[in-house]
Amino acid sequence: MLLFAIIFSASAFAQSAEDLIAEGDKLVKEYKHQDALDVYQKADSLYPNNWEVLWRISRAYVDIAEKMPKETSEEEDAQLEIYDTALALADSSVKLAPDKSEPLLRKAIAGGRIALFKGVFSVAGVVNQVRDDAEKAIELNTGGNEIQGVTHYVLARTHAKISEKWAPARSVLGLGWADIDSAMVHYKKAVNLYPNFIMIYVDYAKSLIEEDEYELAREMLNKAVSLPKIDEDDEERIAEAKALLIEIEDE
Repeated sequence: MLLFAIIFSASAFAQSAEDLIAEGDKLVKEYKHQDALDVYQKADSLYPNNWEVLWRISRAYVDIAEKMPKETSEEEDAQLEIYDTALALADSSVKLAPDKSEPLLRKAIAGGRIALFKGVFSVAGVVNQVRDDAEKAIELNTGGNEIQGVTHYVLARTHAKISEKWAPARSVLGLGWADIDSAMVHYKKAVNLYPNFIMIYVDYAKSLIEEDEYELAREMLNKAVSLPKIDEDDEERIAEAKALLIEIEDE
């Protein structure tokens, strides 16, 4: 009887946590990020140290921070604080599930936001950690094609962004590993693994344009404008893709 009670309680625990996660995930798809955060935090209070809950809280914080105003220094400080919180939560998830890709991806994304906020060339250690986390997530290869596709995209963006600086100068900063050819490899893998994510095509095209690869850039941009919207920022990305197509029309 005692064994049955233990098994039953464990089953109820898992199901209850899963229900809250599913509820939060539904809200994320509706772009109700604060509501999703509230649900995930409820799950965390009821079922602490759940790695799947923690990385979702991290994701929610990043989603919220991306939409925060940043016109004043106080607003910028508030945004950075949220990104720092997201990074810490993702790191906690990584420690609880070191064999899973998703927590590492969320840690890389939060770290990347902090690096962009502070300036990637002023926080080389953060950038190197973003690379390490993304590479480890790819090595573990868990979570399915969408997770792996986004991870390759994050790594591609990292290589592309750092490659903007003159190679000898970034080598002094410890960022000499960045390479535009590596960025292209990871962009290609990203679109193959997650072919419906408009943002990947737009950023891939921008890197291709920088390398004067206009034909392939046009292909990526045309693909971007033809895809259905699945992200709250896709309208802006489609507009950007259309503008880029006009810009390179004669190239």
